[in-house]
Amino acid sequence: MASDISPHRRLGKTMRLRRRQSNFVPGEHAMNSIDTMLSGGYIWATKEASVRKQVVFAGILWMATAPVFAGTKITVAQLDSTLADMHQQGRTDDAVATKLKDLELTEELAPSVMNSFVKYQPGPQSIVQIRVLALQSAMLPPPAAEIPASPAPDEATQAAIIARAVDYAATQYSHLPSFTAEKSTLRYQNGEEYIRTNNGVGSQMGDSNLGLNKPDPYLRFLGQHSVKITSQYGIELAPANVKKQDPASQNGQISQGGSGPILSTILLDAAQGKLSWLRWEKIDGKQIAVFSFSVDRAKSHYQVDYCCFPKTENVGSHFRLNYATNTLFVDFKTTPGYHGEFFVDPETGTVARMITQAEFKPTDLVQREDSRIDYTRTMIDGKLYVVPTRTVLLTTVIPNGDSYRAYSARQTLFDISYAKYAPAPAQPAGH
Repeated sequence: MASDISPHRRLGKTMRLRRRQSNFVPGEHAMNSIDTMLSGGYIWATKEASVRKQVVFAGILWMATAPVFAGTKITVAQLDSTLADMHQQGRTDDAVATKLKDLELTEELAPSVMNSFVKYQPGPQSIVQIRVLALQSAMLPPPAAEIPASPAPDEATQAAIIARAVDYAATQYSHLPSFTAEKSTLRYQNGEEYIRTNNGVGSQMGDSNLGLNKPDPYLRFLGQHSVKITSQYGIELAPANVKKQDPASQNGQISQGGSGPILSTILLDAAQGKLSWLRWEKIDGKQIAVFSFSVDRAKSHYQVDYCCFPKTENVGSHFRLNYATNTLFVDFKTTPGYHGEFFVDPETGTVARMITQAEFKPTDLVQREDSRIDYTRTMIDGKLYVVPTRTVLLTTVIPNGDSYRAYSARQTLFDISYAKYAPAPAQPAGH
């Protein structure tokens, strides 16, 4: 084996992964890290959609009694030891992956440590689950041994660092030129795959998956998508045709795309909310100041916009025993309270990382949106700029709307990277 854990290569012999019903195509050469083994060495394909028309009541009854998944909590060191033991025992890829699915990290699994697991020769299913663990841990602090022991700065120094960060966001980041970039998204998902809708009369189901097959509680790799994006003033612009997507496709119930959390907006909200010192942390060898913050809903400017959720309306008449229904698709929009962390260069105020975690109501169709954005100094057209290079987004939605709120939820992980930044073409006059 060579050294890295990521998704592609030339197609080799295809083998079916029976465990999670996805297709694995190995590359022709050995990979050298978890990253390249997924994105550079293996190609995955999701199974084709299948529509099953079965008894609705029985399906709902199963979902109502399905167990709630709870993982065994484990540290990064314990994960390393677990992988080493299973490798020594000669456990199969399926057995290792099954074990990993029942684990939950209590601290961040950094890319460098994750990629070191290549020495245990993980199979394709295990690679996916190792990456899932890493993504799920992206919002967590690193292992205690990796946190600098330097004392916290005094309150005046803390205030000065925050002031530099606010000034940086207002005078530098928000004045970035327009850029294009290649945005690559890896998607992992569990639970419900398709939208349930009630169309027509009685039990006639349109585009339905109401069978007895229980939703998979474990995250699996769905695929990779790349697109060219444009950013302006440090904000990613939403694609013009985002509203035209098929609302009943499995790509529904995701953010409308575009900017995500806006650095300057979040910093200003945090400055007006509760902001406090958290710890020091090392990022790319430099000691970075980490602050936690929280913003109440009443003071929030955090925008959430998801498409599209089914809403069933009764269009029949009880008097005529006509129980016809119609399904519409609606967006979910809200401005929630939220909390998170800023990672700030104490000398320059440059923000190296931002974490936001939205706070939703129990009745909301979106139940989780956790985001981590990493900003990196990048050479663009001969000049250095600090731009987003990676985003990790964790979401939980109720994919089938209000009708099946008690019975379905879906978690999705997006691992997004930005590369090949370049100046955006000049817009014609009048644009």
